[in-house]
Amino acid sequence: MNSQRSTFNSQLSINLHIEELVLHGFAPGDRHRIREAVEQELIRLFSEQPLPANLARNISLDRIDAGAFHLPSQARPTSVGGEIAGAIHGGLGK
Repeated sequence: MNSQRSTFNSQLSINLHIEELVLHGFAPGDRHRIREAVEQELIRLFSEQPLPANLARNISLDRIDAGAFHLPSQARPTSVGGEIAGAIHGGLGK
């Protein structure tokens, strides 16, 4: 285990609950793979990048404006999930 990462994790705890993620234009069968990709990418982003200053304290947000992004028409669910996670992570810093 990377000691730097374990030190980071012992000092910080993040509890992120996404009640609803609204996606338009995706196959219903892809929703689970998209969700898993979002979760994995958020874990990576929060582990590797500093938190925005506004998250240094306990907060609760009812809504995050994650903006918009464009994907190729045949984007894989893992790519979609990665883009969504990046938009969420970026939206938390606003």
